[in-house]
Amino acid sequence: MGVDTSFVGRQYPPEEVYEVGREALRAFAEAVGAAHPAHADPDAARALGYPDVIAPPTFAVVVAQRSDARLVRDPAAGIDFSRVVHGEQHFTHHRPITAGDRLVATLHVDDVREAGGHAMVTTRNEIATQDGEPVCTAVSVLVVRGQQS
Repeated sequence: MGVDTSFVGRQYPPEEVYEVGREALRAFAEAVGAAHPAHADPDAARALGYPDVIAPPTFAVVVAQRSDARLVRDPAAGIDFSRVVHGEQHFTHHRPITAGDRLVATLHVDDVREAGGHAMVTTRNEIATQDGEPVCTAVSVLVVRGQQS
């Protein structure tokens, strides 16, 4: 399999802060076809009761994948990035991500298993504000393709 199964249960503490900017939210919304005005227009977001523009729900992947990269870059994990495919993603939002948020992610390695000759690595990122307010739980399955014979 190549991926070190002893990483199950490992936790990586929050690292760098990700500051959410209006332009990043607008560009992401445009890229994914999220056309609601609250993703780009501060007045539209404020009319809905938010302090600033809000992220489309899938924007949390930006923070989660930056955090997952810590595991992928860890040489002891045994993950060859050239063989990684993003297999699955889901989010549990505790509140919307808004422009101006300063987010950090705590990375948990929840599972490493083999399926069809590939390693399936399940990560969970607990995304919070820099002050500790929970924002989103992002669960990913990374598929590390097995070696071809």
